[in-house]
Amino acid sequence: MTVFALNAQPVFPDPAHADEDGLLAVGGDLSPQRLLMAYSQGIFPWYSENAPILWWSPDPRLILEPSKVHVPRRLERILRQGRFSFTLDTAFKRVIGLCADTPRRGAHGTWIVPEMLAAYCRLHELGFAHSVEAWSGGELVGGLYGVAMGGAFFGESMFYREPDASKAALATLMRALDRAGFTLFDCQQTTAHMLRFGGFEVPRVEFLSRLRAALELPFLRGAWTLRDGGLVCGRP
Repeated sequence: MTVFALNAQPVFPDPAHADEDGLLAVGGDLSPQRLLMAYSQGIFPWYSENAPILWWSPDPRLILEPSKVHVPRRLERILRQGRFSFTLDTAFKRVIGLCADTPRRGAHGTWIVPEMLAAYCRLHELGFAHSVEAWSGGELVGGLYGVAMGGAFFGESMFYREPDASKAALATLMRALDRAGFTLFDCQQTTAHMLRFGGFEVPRVEFLSRLRAALELPFLRGAWTLRDGGLVCGRP
C-alpha cells in the first residue's frame, strides 16, 4: 500500500487506500479545516513528538452506540452514590493537558504533542471539541475529550486521578449524547476498556456508512453544559 504525502490543500485520499495498520497519509497540518475534513472522512491524526503528522483510518474500527452503552453494575452503583460530580466544557485545556501527562502502559512519552494540544484547543474555541470532567471535593479527578460533528462523537483520550473517575465520566457523556440524538461514538482503536462498555468492531466500509448518516444530523456546535443529565448546547 502507498502512504500518501499531503500537500497544502486540506484534502485526503480515499480511506480504502490505508495500509493494513490503518496508516493512510503523512504530512499536512493541524488546521481546523483539515482536522474537520479528516474526521468527516473517518480519518484522524496520531503521531509522536519529532515525527511527521500521520493520518489513520483503521479497519476494523471500534465504535459504541450511545443508546446501547453497557454500564457495569459496580459503576452504576458509583454513579447512583454521587461520588463524583460532572461538567461539560468547563476545563477543556486542563483535561487535554492531563490526558497528555498520563502515562500509557507499554508506551513512552505522549502522542498529544504541543501542536496537537494547541490544535484541539482551537477546535474547542470553535465549538467542535468538547470535554467531560469528573470532580471530587472540588478537584478535577478524571475526564475525556473528543470532537463532535453531527450525530458523531470522536473520542480522543481520557485520564483519571481517582479510580473509576474516567469510567464514570464516559458513562455520563454517553448518556448525554444518547439523549441529544447522537448515534455514533468513535473509539478509534480497539481497547479492552471500550469493549467492556459495549464497544464492537465494524469494517471500515460500515463505519463510513454510519458516519455519513451521523453527519446528516444537526451539529451542536458551541459550548456544552449538563442539565439534569442532558446535553445543552450553549451556556444557560
